[in-house]
Formats: sequence, structure tokens, C-alpha cells
Amino acid sequence: MTKPLVMIAGGGIGGLSVALTLQQIGVPCVVFEAVRDLKPLGVGINLQPNAVRELYDLGIGADALDGVGVPAKEWALVGLNGNDIYSEPRGELAGYDWPQYAVHRGKLHMLLHDTFVARAGADAVRLGHRVTGYRKNDDGSVTALIERADGSTTEQTGTLLVGSDGIHSAVRAQMHPDQPPIHWGGAVMWRGTTQAKPIRTGSSFVGLGTHRQRMVIYPISHPDPDTGLAQVNWIAEVTYDDPAARDSGWFRQVEIDDFAHHFDGWEWDWLNVPQLIRGADVAYENPMIDRDPVSTWQDGPVVLMGDAAHAMYPTGSNGASQAVIDARVLGACLLDHGVRPDALAAFDAKLCGPISEVILRNRGAGPFGLLNMVDDRCGGEFDSIDDVIPPDERAAFMKAYQAAAGFAKEALNAAPPTIAAGARVSLDETV
Repeated sequence: MTKPLVMIAGGGIGGLSVALTLQQIGVPCVVFEAVRDLKPLGVGINLQPNAVRELYDLGIGADALDGVGVPAKEWALVGLNGNDIYSEPRGELAGYDWPQYAVHRGKLHMLLHDTFVARAGADAVRLGHRVTGYRKNDDGSVTALIERADGSTTEQTGTLLVGSDGIHSAVRAQMHPDQPPIHWGGAVMWRGTTQAKPIRTGSSFVGLGTHRQRMVIYPISHPDPDTGLAQVNWIAEVTYDDPAARDSGWFRQVEIDDFAHHFDGWEWDWLNVPQLIRGADVAYENPMIDRDPVSTWQDGPVVLMGDAAHAMYPTGSNGASQAVIDARVLGACLLDHGVRPDALAAFDAKLCGPISEVILRNRGAGPFGLLNMVDDRCGGEFDSIDDVIPPDERAAFMKAYQAAAGFAKEALNAAPPTIAAGARVSLDETV
């Protein structure tokens, strides 16, 4: 009997979450990652309570997550004149059974990598190996086509292939050769981190401005006990009227003077945006991009997950969270159906449709849609938000988004574990 092997194309947050899940449920796997040397790259991301629950169940608990980020206490939207539009507690303060974490993306990535290697062995991650495509075989197996960092090629045959190779996925490109190009709606983001005193609660996620020009600000480290300073993540965003005028795939380091002028005068007694931006050592520019939903994430023994399946605008802080959820749901489907394409079909049926709706909802600004409403109704400046959007309307808007994104509090708290403790896949059958 052939021993099953699941191949994972891409060793990012999604791919490593799959790998950790497979190791936990007893399924042999190997990760192929194009980068030759992993480094803690990137800035801040948020992990919603539904994803934190899954990480806890993987044995990655609060102690580990506190080393790469900080529990979020508040989510808030603020208008152009510094007045609150909406705020709510987050994580355990909101009544969830798990916290929400704001983390340094690169540090989380390395935490997942190091944890997986410690559990599965160094040979389970092949760095400098890019999966460029696949071949489905007559016996039901699949062969991953691989290019090494030195330009040479090789192949690996296994039972299943998981395409977790990001928005530029080669696996997706083969599965959907007629897919439209990457979609860009005209928004440009500049990202950086600054050592600064956290605002509001000390661990608040704040969206400030309008849907055409805004800042997102939140800390991703605990404050230094001596200085009170934390690593504060910020995203400065401007939407241009003519998105066709710019390339839609760039990511580059830029000079802060190239964009800081957009936010001149954004100063209040509780926040100085120009000072925050100019306090960063380095800034990066990239477009807010996604991909149109596809009809299926499965092609026989091959399946997509994470950004390869559902790259979405980061307006709901749930891109990385959904990748973790994908991994756990895929593991649950393997437990139910075995290491077979039937499991991939069940995964596809469960998530492809609903998460495609989240992609489109995020194009409508996701939870930041409240900024659009305020801008439409009063131009972004007001004395009392209740006169612009009544409290019930604001609460209903946010509740609808949380339900669509899978972290509605009552449903999440009541849900059984995605994967029961100690569950293991039967390896009696492979394909």
C-alpha cells in the first residue's frame, strides 16, 4: 500500500498552517517554498478570534502569540474631524472565548515555520523550491513540477497537492488558465511601523478618514515598560480615480516624502499622523489588489487555499485569518473523507462560495463601508454620528460583516472544535 503524501506549494502563513494541521492529524506532508532563506518580512496583520481559536488548538497559545504581537482591545472608526463613527471592544473584551491578535506578519510566519520544523523535521520544508505546475496521473496521484533556486527542475509525486502559493499562484493559473488579471480598484497603500505611544486603549485598531483617503493604525507589540513606546503599525491609503493609469502588481520601498504630504494637517490632541508617518525607518508602497472569485478551488487531487484561492482586499483584517481557517477546515475534511480528492471536494463545497462573497464584500470596503456612508451623508465631518448614521444602523452593518467573515461571536463561541483533540486520519486508503 502506498503511503500517502500531501504536497504543499507555498510556505507562507496559509501553507504552514496546513502543514501544522496535517502533522497534527497524522498525514505525511512536505512544503515547497520558493524563497531560499526565510526572514521575518512584512508589517502588521490581524488575527481574528476564529483564527486564534485554531492556532490555540494547534498548540500555539497566548505565550507564543504574545511574542509576535499583542491582543487587540478595540476596533474604531474615526471621522475627518477626529470624532468617533463607531467603536467596539474586540476579542475577549467583546465576549469572545478567544482574543484577537495584532501581530507582526513576519514574526508570525517564522513562529509557524519554526514550530512545524520542530515537530516534523527540517526535511519537511524544502526552501528554494517553487512549484510551477502539476500533472495529474492515471493512477489518481499528482506530480508537482518544481523549479529550484539554481534554475534546475525536479518533480515530486504525491497523493494530493495543496496550492498555497499566493495571489500569483502558478497552481491556480494552471487550474484556471482563462482567469482575468489581478484586479485593482485604484487604492494605493503605504505601510510602515513606528516606535510610538499607542493611542486610545493602548491596543486599539483605528481606521481614520474617508474611503478615499484614510489611515489605519494599531500596535503590534507590547509597550516597552521603560519608555511606553510600542511598535505601531500604520497603513496610509489613497484611492485614485484612474486605476488604469498605474501598474497593478508593484511592491516597493519608497521615500516617505513621496506620500506623506497626503496627510498634512491630520493632527489632533490624541494623534499626530504626519509625525507618526515620518517616525518610520522605512515605508513600502503597494496596491490594494485581489482576484475575481473562481467557480471552484479543486481540480481532482489538487486544491487551492489562502490567497491562491481567495486573495481579497485587506479591509476586513481577515485575509491571514481565513488562510488559517482554510487549513483547519481542510484538515477536518481529510478526517471525514480520508486523504482523497473527495476531501478536497468537501472543502471546496464548504468554503468556495461563501468566501467568494467575502471577496466581493471587501471590494465594497468591508467594515470600512461605514466611512463611505459617512462621507456620502456629510462629507466626513460631523458633531454627533447619531445624527448621520443611527446606532442601530451602525451595529447592524458591523454584525452583517462579522457573520459573512465567519467570526460572529455567538456562533463562534458555540461551535465545536473544527478538529477534535487527538483526531487522526485513517491512512488505510489513499486515492
